Amino acid sequence: MDPLIKQILHLNCVDLSYEGRGFCRDLNDNVILVNYLFPGEEALVEVDYKRAGLYYGHIKKLEKESPERIKPLCPFSFRCGGCEFQSLSYKSQLAFKSKLVKDQLKKIAHLDVDVKETIGMDDPYYYRNKIQMPFALDKDGHVVYGFYKEGSHEVVPISNCVIEDKRANLIIGEIKTAMDELGVLPYDETTRKGYIRHAIVRTSYVYKEVMLILVSAKEGFPEQDALLQKIVSNCPELTSIYLNVNSSFGSKIMGEKNILLYGESHIKDSLCGLDFIISPSSFYQTNPVMTSILYQKAMEGASLKKDDVVLDAYSGTGTIGLVAAKYVSKVIGVEINHDAVTDALANAKANKIDNYEAYVDDASNFIERMAKEGKRLDVVFMDPPRKGSDERFLSSLLKMKPDRIVYISCNPLSLARDLAFIKDAYDIEDVQPVDLFPETGHVETVCELSLRNADKH
Repeated sequence: MDPLIKQILHLNCVDLSYEGRGFCRDLNDNVILVNYLFPGEEALVEVDYKRAGLYYGHIKKLEKESPERIKPLCPFSFRCGGCEFQSLSYKSQLAFKSKLVKDQLKKIAHLDVDVKETIGMDDPYYYRNKIQMPFALDKDGHVVYGFYKEGSHEVVPISNCVIEDKRANLIIGEIKTAMDELGVLPYDETTRKGYIRHAIVRTSYVYKEVMLILVSAKEGFPEQDALLQKIVSNCPELTSIYLNVNSSFGSKIMGEKNILLYGESHIKDSLCGLDFIISPSSFYQTNPVMTSILYQKAMEGASLKKDDVVLDAYSGTGTIGLVAAKYVSKVIGVEINHDAVTDALANAKANKIDNYEAYVDDASNFIERMAKEGKRLDVVFMDPPRKGSDERFLSSLLKMKPDRIVYISCNPLSLARDLAFIKDAYDIEDVQPVDLFPETGHVETVCELSLRNADKH
């Protein structure tokens, strides 16, 4: 075993890592990252493990507090791991996120650009419109729900999550009570016995509609009808209830099969003046208040014109492209998830938008084919997953040379890597972080790019 593991060291926190952990060095210059430790603080830290040359530890005793440390609203925050910044003032959270984006752009892409102050929420709690909770049995055989402890499948029981929609918290509590009363067992992935793996609640911000998805290891289980009856009776706010069947091993939350048990086939929400259908498996941004601001910034950065042809890459259910459609000649959406494209086309029809097309395809394959065919694009919106885009997509951008690119990123590291690939052809006009995930280390960034004059057709 590494001699540093299990040692207790006195450490000073000098910064936050890109993951939001306290950044410390010991006397031998080893880097030690510590959860819930903030710049300016000193603590006795126990070193737990080593990964990729870095050590990770936890606070044994906090010896000097930062003036930015606050009392967390949630009593479970130190055990759950879902809200690593609840003990840090919101002002400091926003400052960290701007610094994180700037530091990664400089370190990875060698871009020393201005990054604006992160736009935050007026009230950074109870904002998530999607909650997914695993169920388990405690040592006394009672049903509990909560979040997995970091790095494990141990469920940390909670009774109220302060970043989730309050309606969702109440519904999950009613499910737990009903399961206990009826003897419906949670699924145990070790023994493969039991039934209910997760409960997922999706809520509409504008229309106040609510969807429940019960994830079961089997299609049907004892007392299913009685459980459904209790949930419907005790949760009148529910618009629809689905059973999702996930019989697989591993950590995947949902299976492929959704069975409607009660109510409507979908719920809908409104964003930037448009209605969007939300089905059990479709992607929809989890913070509706800040998503509206994010998309407004994206539209401003795109400088859209009436004759523009726009590509919405990694388009999901079409939210960005459909918001852009009223300003331009045509929007083309591309998304690899078939259900999401079905929802996108339904969203276009529901909003009477007739200049929107959507295709099921890998974004890189799609744009590479467009480039080979000599197609024209004026603006590209790209909102890739955390891993970012890839060289084929970015090479096709360089070949097609759209006048403007708006890159919406959920990961500053992959954003910086991708910008490094295209920075010789594009100028960065604006970098605006937006806080879609308060109380956590995650940040969304709207990056506006314009083709250099020398490269224009």
